[in-house]
Amino acid sequence: MRITRVVSTDVRFPTSRHLHGSDAMHPDPDYSAAYVVLETDGDVAGHGFTFTIGRGNDLCVAAIDALGHHLVGLDVRSLDGELGVIAKLLTRDTQLRWLGPEKGVIHLAAGALLNALWDLHAKAVGKPVWKVLSDLSPRQLVSLVDWRHLSDALTADEAVDLLERAAPRREERERRLLSEGVPAYTTSAGWLGYADDLVVQRCREVVDAGYRQVKIKVGADAEDDLRRVRLVREAIGPDVRLAVDANQVWEVDEAIARIRSLEPFDLAWVEEPTSPDDVLGHLAIARAVDVPIATGEHCQNRVVFKQFLASGAMEVCQIDACRVAGVNENVAILLLAAKFGVPVCPHAGGVGLCELVQHLAMFDFVAVAGDVEGRIVEMADHLHEHFVHPVQIRRGSYVAPLLPGFSSEMKGASIEEFRFPSGAAWR
Repeated sequence: MRITRVVSTDVRFPTSRHLHGSDAMHPDPDYSAAYVVLETDGDVAGHGFTFTIGRGNDLCVAAIDALGHHLVGLDVRSLDGELGVIAKLLTRDTQLRWLGPEKGVIHLAAGALLNALWDLHAKAVGKPVWKVLSDLSPRQLVSLVDWRHLSDALTADEAVDLLERAAPRREERERRLLSEGVPAYTTSAGWLGYADDLVVQRCREVVDAGYRQVKIKVGADAEDDLRRVRLVREAIGPDVRLAVDANQVWEVDEAIARIRSLEPFDLAWVEEPTSPDDVLGHLAIARAVDVPIATGEHCQNRVVFKQFLASGAMEVCQIDACRVAGVNENVAILLLAAKFGVPVCPHAGGVGLCELVQHLAMFDFVAVAGDVEGRIVEMADHLHEHFVHPVQIRRGSYVAPLLPGFSSEMKGASIEEFRFPSGAAWR
């Protein structure tokens, strides 16, 4: 069974009309997917995407088209030992790599293609992606990673040792995963464009639904932030964790001052307080405040994560299933986080990100970190209805998916309705 064609589509949802997803840096996002299907001459196809927030989605689609030829002709049945090689083939395309390197629309496109390839591979072997990864041996997992520029912080042999130490209790942790899932928190109650009464109402609703952590957006006006954080803390009580997300808007000194003003509200973390590329800035903030600093959803690649994790600038690691080059690079980041003892709390605030990243968090629990203590996965409660196999939440936890694949397949009717610019939603 071989891949015969790579089909890309620009799919956009007009979430800006009701300010869903709004934050201090991005007040009007239209949650979008540069969507890709790997067609085969067999009875399965691979589905993947990368996430954007509207204009520019067409650039990611063009990049997918520019890279997609690398996958045409691949034998699906022999992918087991080749996924690491194929990941390097996409990220090391010498002429397209120049446009990054390993960042920007080219890297996003590589992530979409690799996510689709993992979906196809998992379907071919009859397992969900989290289970495919969790069943690999330590050396097989290490072979997925591009180790170039990482060995000063973590070598392949060290990673094998780390995974071998976690291996003996994999089956026990898998049983626990199937029974309990992995803990979730929600951001959907606290978008910056929402009125105060709606934020309070939604916070109470999600706590009643079993969530033990909520996150709200901050960063615009200092007095507004204090008022909203105080209202939310009063609404959820002292026993539910509260995180805030500034979405990159502050200068370093400003971030320190603003975070100190919020410290009395017992915050779980402050997310993206300054530029996502500023390792030294995050480190200065982390040293100056008593609240953990979370970042990672906009980190461009494993090398930037290496610097954040090794320096102590990242106290909560927020991987993203689409920002870096798909599953393979996220495996590298999970290994780095384990090496430096930093908890991984994945980002999943956009269309389809929850569907994808649940698999990575579950693999991390079963085969890498071996624990959910201090770890929790973001959940945004919109747009799941457009997926064939949407996420399931029970009592504030993600339920482990059991069907083969990456949970990444979008409904055909949704693709047609929200295809840009010709779909009915946009006409």
